[in-house]
Amino acid sequence: MPSVDTPVPVGAFALLLVAFSVKHLAADFLLQTNWMAQGKERASAWAGPLCAHTGLHGLGTLLIALAVKPALWWLALVDFVIHTGIDRGKALVGQRTHFPATDARFWWLIGADQFLHQVTHIGLAAVLAAAQ
Repeated sequence: MPSVDTPVPVGAFALLLVAFSVKHLAADFLLQTNWMAQGKERASAWAGPLCAHTGLHGLGTLLIALAVKPALWWLALVDFVIHTGIDRGKALVGQRTHFPATDARFWWLIGADQFLHQVTHIGLAAVLAAAQ
C-alpha cells in the first residue's frame, strides 16, 4: 500500500476515535434517560429532552477537547448543534413514516442516525488530532 502523508497523527486520531466512541456510548445509551429518549421523539415539547440529550454529547466533547487542546473547547458547541440536527431529523422522519420495529426501514433509520453521528466523530477527532 502506498504511503500517504497526513498532518494528522494516526495514533492520536485512533485514540480520539475511541474516546468519541466511548462518549457516544455514554450519551446515547448509558446516560440517556427515558424522558430524553421518548421526549425528543415527540411532535411537541421535544426541545427540552432533545437539548438535554444533545447537551450530554456536547459535554462529552468538551471534556475530550479540554484534555487534548483546550483552545478548541468550541468544538463542543459544534457537536451539540450537529447532534441536535441529526436527532431532530431522525425524529421528524420517524413521525412521518411510523415504521414499526419489525420493519427493516425502522432499523435503516436508526443505522443512518448512528452513521451520521460516527461521521461527525471522525471529523471532530481529525480536527483535534491535527491540532496536536
